[in-house]
Amino acid sequence: MNRANLSEVQPQPMHLYKGRGATSNLQGRYEVYTRERTYDGWHIDRDASGERQLKTEVVSEIAKSILSRNSSPDIPFNVSLNPYRGCEHGCIYCFARPSHSYLGLSPGLDFESRIFAKVNAADLLRRELAKPGYVPENIAIGVNTDAYQPCERERRITREVLEVLGECNHPYGLITKSALIERDIDLIAPMAEKGLACAAITLTTLDGEISRTLEPRAAAPSRRLRAIRTLTEAGIPVSVSVAPIIPFITDPEIERILEAAKDAGAVGAHYTVLRMPWEISPLFQQWLHAHFPDRAQRVMNRIRDLRGGKEYDSEFGKRMTGEGIWADLIRQRFSKTVKRLGMEGRMSRFNTTDSSQFRRPQVVPKSVVKQASAAAQMDLF
Repeated sequence: MNRANLSEVQPQPMHLYKGRGATSNLQGRYEVYTRERTYDGWHIDRDASGERQLKTEVVSEIAKSILSRNSSPDIPFNVSLNPYRGCEHGCIYCFARPSHSYLGLSPGLDFESRIFAKVNAADLLRRELAKPGYVPENIAIGVNTDAYQPCERERRITREVLEVLGECNHPYGLITKSALIERDIDLIAPMAEKGLACAAITLTTLDGEISRTLEPRAAAPSRRLRAIRTLTEAGIPVSVSVAPIIPFITDPEIERILEAAKDAGAVGAHYTVLRMPWEISPLFQQWLHAHFPDRAQRVMNRIRDLRGGKEYDSEFGKRMTGEGIWADLIRQRFSKTVKRLGMEGRMSRFNTTDSSQFRRPQVVPKSVVKQASAAAQMDLF
């Protein structure tokens, strides 16, 4: 399915599920056959009030590799680590949604209800850091999907990763919209004291009603502000990521979000405007028509104004901030507020690497080698 086909999808929601961002299981762009789901009233879970429920399925995955590298000039880090594929937070705007298409799953409801947990992440990381030629760079954790989504409470994969990084004095930064990060302060704070750890909390809106539909299973805005304060009081430098800025929905709040984050202790700030690559465009439009039908057309018109008449432009230098008069206005509002508040204008701490304290892990579990070998053999079938 190409981009033109995706733009032709009618933005009409199928059904609203409690606690879910997407309103459909829009098929991925690699699907050969078109499927249409119908509901006859059977086999639909409902809560006590009768609202539709969609249960989350978390599947253990033996990953082949754990570090991802990029050369984008738009982001302040080169290496990232994601303990999970898919994200139960259900943020309708998530740029990672299209990655579920590679799995033969929908970037819609599947992305937020069918989660893959990389159970060997810590062991793979240990093996990577032990390589003789490894050169440490700041690792950004939770970039693609949130490392502190709900299943992390039981899985604890992110915590295992932090334990390895702490053992090796390896610099890292955490990006999340979950208050669960507070659980790991005992690991993060000692690293921050050495100048080896920082965090960024994503704060899209201060409006709880908007947040409940936009990012339904993420922490409430007030709870994220409390997390910023708690991390700051523990000595961990925190930036706020105002992302994404959505015209006529969250953009009126830019200044208030920055002021609230500063009051909570944030020392830096960063923003992006809404990005809609591949299947995100029809999914977002479905969400718009379901929750903001009165302004859906106006929102889409402004998004196109920010993208040179298109719904998305992936060109470096434009994809994060857009272009044109409205993009310039957002940039000026953001930069002037950041300057007034005395905050850093970019998540520069994510690009700070102190490799002088790094020490290689002494022991690499044999299970890592066996798991990698088994995964390679599975590719033959």
